[in-house]
Amino acid sequence: MLNKRNLLKSLTGWLGAAALADHAVAASKFAVTKPEAEWRKFLSPAAYDVLFEHGTERAGSSPLNGEKRPGTFICAACNQPLFDAATKYESGTGWPSFWQPLPGALGTSTDFKMIYPRTEYHCARCGGHQGHVFDDGPKPTGLRYCNNGVALAFVPKGTTLPPLRT
Repeated sequence: MLNKRNLLKSLTGWLGAAALADHAVAASKFAVTKPEAEWRKFLSPAAYDVLFEHGTERAGSSPLNGEKRPGTFICAACNQPLFDAATKYESGTGWPSFWQPLPGALGTSTDFKMIYPRTEYHCARCGGHQGHVFDDGPKPTGLRYCNNGVALAFVPKGTTLPPLRT
């Protein structure tokens, strides 16, 4: 019998299965994978939570919000370059925001945590969750890559990028 309760149960089950399937497929295709204990050796608990448990840091808490120097923002887990600092802008959201990633740096998946689908993006190399992308950004792309600062590290221009973690 189709009633509101059964419809809601079906919808919730479908959304949960879709989200789990999306993350399971994504986790199997990354060049860098490590057991939880290895990631935790060099990541803070907050960084691990965001990167590998899909957590979110508190808005306004990242020192990278105020970072305005030329340079490169890299994945805090594997050191993959993700954004050129020239694409960072003040979105007013409380999280570092960018209008364009570096080519091939990010992958996406669909996130259903808020019930409605959102586009989650992650490091294409290790799968570390970075944030969500929205279509309310500035020109030329019109996109806003809203990033958790704890999932990033900043390397100022003129400084050698750290080696990629394997």
